[in-house]
Amino acid sequence: MAPTESLLVNYWYAQPVGHALEGMRYALGYKAARPELQVGLLLNGATAVELARLCPFIDEVYAVPYSGFLEPDRDPARALAGVPREWDWVVENHRARERSHDGLAGFRAFFDAAHAHFEPRHGTTGVAGAEPPAYLPHRRLRLELPGGARACAAATVGGRRPAIAVVLAGSAAERHLYPSVASWELILGALSRRYPDAVLLLVGKTANDGRTTTRIARAEVDRLLAAVPAAVDCFDRPLLEQVALVEASDLLVSPHTGFSFVASTVGTPWLALSGGNWHEYFFNGEPFYSVLPDPQRYPAFTWGGLGRAPLEVIDEDDDGEGPRTPSMSIGRIRDDLPELLEAAELLIAGRLSYEDALADYFPRLLACYGGDRSRAFSFDRIGERYLPQ
Repeated sequence: MAPTESLLVNYWYAQPVGHALEGMRYALGYKAARPELQVGLLLNGATAVELARLCPFIDEVYAVPYSGFLEPDRDPARALAGVPREWDWVVENHRARERSHDGLAGFRAFFDAAHAHFEPRHGTTGVAGAEPPAYLPHRRLRLELPGGARACAAATVGGRRPAIAVVLAGSAAERHLYPSVASWELILGALSRRYPDAVLLLVGKTANDGRTTTRIARAEVDRLLAAVPAAVDCFDRPLLEQVALVEASDLLVSPHTGFSFVASTVGTPWLALSGGNWHEYFFNGEPFYSVLPDPQRYPAFTWGGLGRAPLEVIDEDDDGEGPRTPSMSIGRIRDDLPELLEAAELLIAGRLSYEDALADYFPRLLACYGGDRSRAFSFDRIGERYLPQ
């Protein structure tokens, strides 16, 4: 019998949950191709390592105590000291090969240290999602949450249906990339009228504990809770409990956020109010719908922050709530609210399959990019099946 070989997926990146989920999916693809492979996953220690530890196909999770993304926050070589040097294979986050990241001093320092630290027996470090070793793309990641987290979520939902989880904003530093409170009042009010028995679970995090936070102020959350009787405050609960709340819901509604990727790992459809810097690209076997902005009226998807031009910002939105990028303005929300409600109905009623969701989404995304296929990227390149020629 051949000796067991080992693989390390070095998926260190910034803190958002979505990056940890990407690394977990890559680890799953390698394990699916070679079940005997011993697989380790390296993550930024300030990200969602507790989700990775729910994955039985990952033999070891390394939470590296280094979080400096823009600038180093400590010596990356010392931070790597607890991770074994020798592996049969090492593959790394593809972003380590992209010139757009060269100006991120903390990021670059970490991967320079990693290249010096690791000694893959089969030659140089590879790229996650590529061979060698053998890799099977498009494996579905499913998280089995602990019973305690599920019990807390069930008590919160209390049997009310439908239950709709709502993420009000992502973790990007700019508040203008996400809808205003007035826009959320429109959205949540419309959902409450469409589903008068529904409970709306507001999920997020304002506590400053060294991890990413939701870019919305506590006062804004309180204003929504006062305006929308069906809304329930679920902010600042433990991560696994918040994921369990998403699992207990019939739908997750949010702008583009890495945390929202988790919905597909617990069997919940995702309705994305798409816009901001990034389009939706992580798909994991669960139906979804992206309400895409009209690119002529509400430009989006500039991938700002990585050496590219930032999105346009309106100094004063029509709702009087300060600066906003056009794709998250209240005018755009009003325009697309009927489509959002129709999509919610499709997903809650189970009338949109995963395959149909993919087939519907990618041609619309390509149109947003003016037909430029190179920009319509997706995890494991699944979108290539659905992009028109």
